[in-house]
Amino acid sequence: MTQPIVVRKYENRRLYDTSSSRYVNLPEIAQMVREGAEVQVVDAKSGEDITRVILTQIIHEDARQNKGDLPLPFLRELIVTSDRAFRDFVAWYADAALSAQRGAKEVFPPLGHALPFLERTLEALKQKAALAATGKPEAPPKAEDVESLRARITELEAQLAGRRAPRRKTAKADAVPRRAARRPAR
Repeated sequence: MTQPIVVRKYENRRLYDTSSSRYVNLPEIAQMVREGAEVQVVDAKSGEDITRVILTQIIHEDARQNKGDLPLPFLRELIVTSDRAFRDFVAWYADAALSAQRGAKEVFPPLGHALPFLERTLEALKQKAALAATGKPEAPPKAEDVESLRARITELEAQLAGRRAPRRKTAKADAVPRRAARRPAR
């Protein structure tokens, strides 16, 4: 993976490409991006990553010069979805993860005991994203759900305790020094 080209933005709005040690402008940054370079823009004073702001500014300048190649419905939808983007991503991710988990259950049966837990977790994540989209407050967990989770935790703790053999403590006098144990007898 190649290192990103770091560009520093100074208070006077000048952009400095640290890899080539020269000042650049927005069209030059746009050209770097078009050529496939990974560009990271940071505020010189605070160190904050402002790459999104600069890329948005490049799109804005390009739209002004080309009299708006982007269709208005697309731009309107972009504004609307920017508010919903994170929630939509979480819902999409939960769906994709659930699909992958179900496929893994069929392909790799030894994971079958752990996969229901993942499935419940992802379903809960998906439900939270849906609740956030509707704006309704989340309901408290049901007492029966809490009790079933506590019972499952107790069951898992018992299984773990059964697998671990207790360690024996040996007295120091009984212990054989490591060097003596490794030396061949003469």
